Amino acid sequence: MVAPSLPCSRLRARRAALAALLFAGTSAVPVAAQDRPGRPWLTRSEVIARNGMVATSQPLATQAALDVLRRGGNAVDAAICANAVLGVVEPVGCGIGGDLFALVWDAKEKRLHGLNGSGRSPRALTLARLRELTGGKPIPPRGVLPISVPGCVDGWFALHGRLGRMPMAALLAPAIAYAREGFPCSELVAQAWQASARSLAGQPGFDAQFLPAPRTGEWVVRANLAATLDLIAKGGRDAFYSGVIAARMVDDLARHGGFLRRDDLADHRSEWVAPLSTRYRGHDVWELPPNGQGLAALQMLSMLEQFDLAAAGYGSADHLHLVVEAKKLAFADRARHCADPAFAPAPLAALLAPDYAAAQAARIDRARAASAVEPGVPLPVSRDTVTLATADRDGNMVALIQSNFRGMGSGVAPGELGFILQDRGELFDLADDRPNTYAPGKRPFHTIIPAFVTRDGEALLAFGVMGGDFQPQGHVELLVNWLDFGMSLQEACDAPRFAHEGSADPTGSAAAADGGRIAVEDGFAPEVLAELERRGHRLAAVKGIFGGFQGIRRDPATGTLFGASDPRKDGHAAGF
Repeated sequence: MVAPSLPCSRLRARRAALAALLFAGTSAVPVAAQDRPGRPWLTRSEVIARNGMVATSQPLATQAALDVLRRGGNAVDAAICANAVLGVVEPVGCGIGGDLFALVWDAKEKRLHGLNGSGRSPRALTLARLRELTGGKPIPPRGVLPISVPGCVDGWFALHGRLGRMPMAALLAPAIAYAREGFPCSELVAQAWQASARSLAGQPGFDAQFLPAPRTGEWVVRANLAATLDLIAKGGRDAFYSGVIAARMVDDLARHGGFLRRDDLADHRSEWVAPLSTRYRGHDVWELPPNGQGLAALQMLSMLEQFDLAAAGYGSADHLHLVVEAKKLAFADRARHCADPAFAPAPLAALLAPDYAAAQAARIDRARAASAVEPGVPLPVSRDTVTLATADRDGNMVALIQSNFRGMGSGVAPGELGFILQDRGELFDLADDRPNTYAPGKRPFHTIIPAFVTRDGEALLAFGVMGGDFQPQGHVELLVNWLDFGMSLQEACDAPRFAHEGSADPTGSAAAADGGRIAVEDGFAPEVLAELERRGHRLAAVKGIFGGFQGIRRDPATGTLFGASDPRKDGHAAGF
């Protein structure tokens, strides 16, 4: 999901009051901060447990997945269950019409597995035809043109086939029950649903299945989706990709000028991939390779490794400046290299080489913001979204992220099936001969990225930070808060965030000529913001996209689990 992920009104109000007190020359401290001296933004403690932990953006999903762990399921089972429930109760962020990515720690093998569950473009739609239909303009975010094969359901079954324990029907049962019997709509989901309704009304199937948009606490029944999930529970992934669901999906899209065909769905398979990693402060940080943007997060960390951020201090001008400048450089490389590797393989080893990171870091002027930033020149070497985390008592851990893109995706809800198809195809480039140029049967550039941290071969942290292009920077901010500034996981999540906007994009969009803008949450000192402007940064006058974190940390010595969940979302972490 890439719709603006703003803090809830209560969090904004608290931060505004906090900023007024901290920076108005008064010694007064908000009552809420007195219990946590030195950590005034912290909203709550980490959740600490031993037998299992779940962190999601919606309480009903957290509870359903935790019940799976209580009944003997493992972290993979819990992740599938949580994702299925989220698709019912938070359709503005995810659903079975979208894609899925995951990083899975297998405690028995002590090995991290990566799953790319993203779908490909329709093979019947050529670049020439797409250009004709768009009139030479960028691919639209709504309607049938940006629809690609939905990979979520196959992703569930790929995960389950490799490491799942409980029957899939049992894992989907809570989602089916909530869809059939109903659920009360939570606050931020209701706000996002109402916003999506204003832009998606009139799209095929949308009005009948998703309007009127519910208000906070209003009871919602999704009978069509319950029937679809029931077919998947009984017929497996084939029910979705080659059975009655596929037939109804494709036939309905054809009536509205869509290009997705039955063989596009029948031939789809998720791909197990080797995760990428970089070393940061003695830890190994892991991301998935392209077609996602995890590479950018690793490159940012590799550059920041060259600087003493701990000495700079959290919230200092040096802290924000260095992160933003590293982001500009990493995103220039992202625009150049992140695409489907089956069509345009990136020089990953060269882009993650220590010498290249040092050379890129040397391009950062500590006293001045860069305006125009070109991609680096690596040398050859030899070698709209929900995010959730789960962990079980055996040490298995999952970081999973899943999305329709732009909240409710394309807005097209085919065949009275109860779900909306994603619009990931919007992220293709329509120019000739570039890595992310549209082609039939190709995976588009993807923004959603799960992440993982290990140390000395032991699993430490499974996490994600949803929020479109912000995600690599969100990963970096979280890890810097934790590893450089010594924050707890919940504190690292709660701390005010900043987001640079205006970098080049794999869709072909050029970087802002003036270096872009920085959006900041309340809580940074006015003198810090003034110093950033003195260095040449431009601060955004509007709210930015600050993401939504979910994560679980594990202590390898004791097996104790520490869960954290973003107050910018409706959910929470829970354990037992």
